[in-house]
Amino acid sequence: MANGPHILMVASGDLRESANVKCWPAQKDLEDKLTAAVVALGGSVERAHAVKADLGHGFIATQKEGLEVFANIDKKAPLIVAEAVWQYSLHVLPGLMSHEGPILTVGNWSPTWPGLVGLLNLNASLTKAGVDFSSLWTIDFKDEWFLSRLEQWMKTGKVDQDYSHVHAYTPSKNEKAVSLAKDIAADLKSRRTIMGVFDEGCMGMYNAIIPDELLFPLGIFKERMSQSALYYATTQVPDAEAQEAFDWLVAKGLKFHFGTDGKQDLTPEQVLIQCKMYIAAVRLAEQFGCEVIGIQYQQGLKDLLPASDLVEGLLNNADRPPVKGIDGKIIREGKPVVHFNEVDECAGLDALMTNRIHTALGQPVETTLHDIRWGGEDPTGTTNEYVWTFEISGAVPAAHNEGGYAGSSSMRQPPMFFPAGGGTLRGIAKPGEIVWSRIFVKDGKLNMDIGRGKAISLPEDETERRWKLTDYAWPMMHGVIYGVSRDQLMARHKSNHIQVVYANDAESADLAMAAKAALAAELGMTVSLCGTAKDGSPLKG
Repeated sequence: MANGPHILMVASGDLRESANVKCWPAQKDLEDKLTAAVVALGGSVERAHAVKADLGHGFIATQKEGLEVFANIDKKAPLIVAEAVWQYSLHVLPGLMSHEGPILTVGNWSPTWPGLVGLLNLNASLTKAGVDFSSLWTIDFKDEWFLSRLEQWMKTGKVDQDYSHVHAYTPSKNEKAVSLAKDIAADLKSRRTIMGVFDEGCMGMYNAIIPDELLFPLGIFKERMSQSALYYATTQVPDAEAQEAFDWLVAKGLKFHFGTDGKQDLTPEQVLIQCKMYIAAVRLAEQFGCEVIGIQYQQGLKDLLPASDLVEGLLNNADRPPVKGIDGKIIREGKPVVHFNEVDECAGLDALMTNRIHTALGQPVETTLHDIRWGGEDPTGTTNEYVWTFEISGAVPAAHNEGGYAGSSSMRQPPMFFPAGGGTLRGIAKPGEIVWSRIFVKDGKLNMDIGRGKAISLPEDETERRWKLTDYAWPMMHGVIYGVSRDQLMARHKSNHIQVVYANDAESADLAMAAKAALAAELGMTVSLCGTAKDGSPLKG
């Protein structure tokens, strides 16, 4: 008989009912296994909201529904948020902010059902909101690491995590890095710059919105633009210009996987509209003087236009289809129009800083965020390192992929999420040294975690295995993070997104990392160096 705590359990889901129905079996499996683990440790579990048999799932699917659920539960009870899928944090965040009992977020470890992605976003949103919580993740709900910490939380309401890889930044001794950081910071604060935002709050990602008051002291100001303006501008681009952009991509070797059924397949008509959206985005960025722009897409544009992903990949590449302004001159020729996917403003600020630093250092300027989708050992034995699957949901700059445009391809986005279709910009990330980072809001202040790593090549069979287990239409990076274990990254990282950029070699990457850390510190952020250098030595800012 249970003599431990009686625990309430909730599950946040997607806003899109088709996704909730498809993902419900995976969520049900997680809940069953988690409940069994709690019971085995002497506790009991009660679902705080009923399964909706008429809809075919048991997720909280709107913020309104979440408010109703939390209004009728014991605010002091121990509470688990269980996630086997991508979820919208805003569905449960208001209720969790007022909950008085201990909170535990729990995610699965599956490449196919991205609960760990939803978990990381929820954790980051809770952090920004100042909510105290603990977090756990597991492959099968049987491993000692998970069970011992679950038992600890059941007894104490807290979980111990290993943060030994995190080191507070101290003023850099690298004169070149510091000098560059001071120059960029001074320019930002004197000349100022603009971050273009096509509608904030993609998919409930509260953590991805930076309050204006935190950007003002940096010299950065938001230009809030409606996606309806982007939609209208897209409709005004002449067919001939879209065809020119499409022909440019074909000449570069980008392969399009076309079919004939637009409801299921990628079609030329969809891609031509994406080319119009790309041209419109470039012109709007230039018209409003935006150094970086972010497009929300989900949910505002999904019923009006094909996916924005191909657009976003092109924007972030220095080599991209030329777009002329009203003066007849090519806009930002040979440069990216820096874009932050899913209008993640933390990634946008990071990308702005990265672009300025890498431009000054003569390093590759293409940068992107990825989802921390999954990770695991390499079963082929090619490497004994832990290999992360970084996989953003649609596009990366072609320069990141092995073979550039010629090594990349475009597939239709899944109909479940993208009714209007549209192509991705997919490929396998080329091997090379990277700088990774994440800006996040905590205690009302901007923070940056930053470290070093590399993208590696895996055998074709292992690459295919990982692709088929995740999302085959999306780009993928086989990522290794120096000096940071799986559980350390999961415990510390404050987003489902991780920002990555290449450098020409390890020495250049070390300098670029030092310069970005110094710039963040100069701008007043709390900076932490995470992990080690390539050789295992401590990171040097």
